[in-house]
Amino acid sequence: MSQRSVLVVNTGSSSLKWVVLDAHTEQVQDQGEASWEDTQVGRHETELRVALDRAPEVDAVGHRVVHGGSRFHEAVLVDAGVRDEILELAELAPLHNPAAVAGIDVARARFPSVPQVAAFDTAFHATLPRVAAVYPLPWEWTTDWGLRRFGFHGLSVEYAVRRAAELLNGLPQRMVVCHLGAGCSVTAVMDGRSVDTSMGFTPLEGVMMARRSGSVDPGLLLYLMRQHGLTAADLEIALNERSGLSGVSGVSADLRQILAAADAGNERAQLARDLFARRIVGTVGRMVAVLVGLDALLFTGGIGEHSQVIRAAVCDSLSYLGLSLDPRANAERADDGDVAALDSAVRVLVVAAREDLSILRQVVRTLGWDSA
Repeated sequence: MSQRSVLVVNTGSSSLKWVVLDAHTEQVQDQGEASWEDTQVGRHETELRVALDRAPEVDAVGHRVVHGGSRFHEAVLVDAGVRDEILELAELAPLHNPAAVAGIDVARARFPSVPQVAAFDTAFHATLPRVAAVYPLPWEWTTDWGLRRFGFHGLSVEYAVRRAAELLNGLPQRMVVCHLGAGCSVTAVMDGRSVDTSMGFTPLEGVMMARRSGSVDPGLLLYLMRQHGLTAADLEIALNERSGLSGVSGVSADLRQILAAADAGNERAQLARDLFARRIVGTVGRMVAVLVGLDALLFTGGIGEHSQVIRAAVCDSLSYLGLSLDPRANAERADDGDVAALDSAVRVLVVAAREDLSILRQVVRTLGWDSA
């Protein structure tokens, strides 16, 4: 493969990250990031223009797109039709897809003659068996409206699985991947394929997150609408932006600040910490039941990588599996690696999230560079 560079744009729910990678060596050539606290596309476009104005010339651009719906099961070359379909799916991922479209538009203006490729977080979960994908709803809702569980964080999970195989000199048969960051999900992986995951039709389902509630009783939402007059728009804002760690703690959406407040005796912060860990433990337990056992537990994402407290809390509750941490390795981990005790029946890996490398490989494959 001749030397080519790829700009990977990752517009998340709380931040923008971009990196230029050598398509052959996968080495970083340039990178940058920015934060945003609101969901206004105008803000996204402003941050993106500033970022991409300083990006070097590249041969292709790859975009992380959270929701691919039923249409996109693999990475695709972006044209006007694909761009519009991604925007139409914004109803299902209001914190993410509009930002991804803003990234596509700004990159097109910055690099008008360069091919752009969209890689989808939902694509990895296209292997979900029907029993894991279907909701127990009126059947015509499923068949007529395409309602199903899609799953998310697939690009991160895909990389974590590949990295686990490298670290353990072979692919564990039964893995659970905990992607813990601003958004959080737990995925059951059998022989490298997603067989169940905590997020569903939207990225709102599943475990408690930084600002998102995760799963709540749908009857509670109906009650709020009937008894307190909340509208669908009210619920959307509350569940996506005012809940989770931020809503429970009253301190911050940043787990580091919550842990500091908890250590200082703040009871709501302590509750947020414990509730967060408990929701993860319960979901991991469900995934272990689906897999009928566990060979490796993976932590990735900002919290998964950096919070020894959460890793310890989760692993301590899973000791019944024969899983045990090495406290020193868990506390001192600096690079990707195994933090389980030598006699642990389950390996516990901490893997830095590298969605950019998953996207890069999909760009290379989509453009046919891997056969050049």
